[in-house]
Amino acid sequence: MVREIIAILRGVTPHEVAGIAEELILSGITKIEVPLNSPNAYESIEILANRFLSEAVIGAGTVLAKSEVSLVWNSGGKMIVSPNVNVDVIKETKKLNMRSYPGVFTATECFEAVQNGSDGLKLFPAFLMGVEGLKALRAVLPPSLSTYAVGGVDPNNFVDWLASGVTGFGIGSYLYKVGDNASAVREKADEIVSAYDDAYDAYDAST
Repeated sequence: MVREIIAILRGVTPHEVAGIAEELILSGITKIEVPLNSPNAYESIEILANRFLSEAVIGAGTVLAKSEVSLVWNSGGKMIVSPNVNVDVIKETKKLNMRSYPGVFTATECFEAVQNGSDGLKLFPAFLMGVEGLKALRAVLPPSLSTYAVGGVDPNNFVDWLASGVTGFGIGSYLYKVGDNASAVREKADEIVSAYDDAYDAYDAST
């Protein structure tokens, strides 16, 4: 089962990233994002790509410039996540055959991202949009388009978001905070995966 969960490791360092990623993958989370405002982020991405690229989708978050996309690609990353819609970033991402997930909040931003080739959308900040906001957007977005709720999302509201039409979740501080060791992250990852599976079962049963 491929779970649509993106682990956001903001602040992670190269010396700890492999151990944390290994525990995430063992728990069932196989999409891992290293935000570029983390210490030595490109080094962390390269470490993950060299070790886990056959087991997980490795990429970067907080990507704000076209030049950063190339650096992520050179580090072995395969996924670009941004907090905003930057057409140059999207186009460079797709030129390099990487997955593109720009951050959106309005219908205008959603369609700008889609029309320029994004693979999916990062709904950010999700807690401000809310499930009703997503329902309104889903009414006009392509049905097959992937959407990920990021910001204020945790196991307690997975069911509500799934019912509103979200594809998956980007989980940051609920999963990893600076200073957390691999075992602490594994414990939280197991909780998230269990809640995700339960939420999907409940959603499937209601549809």
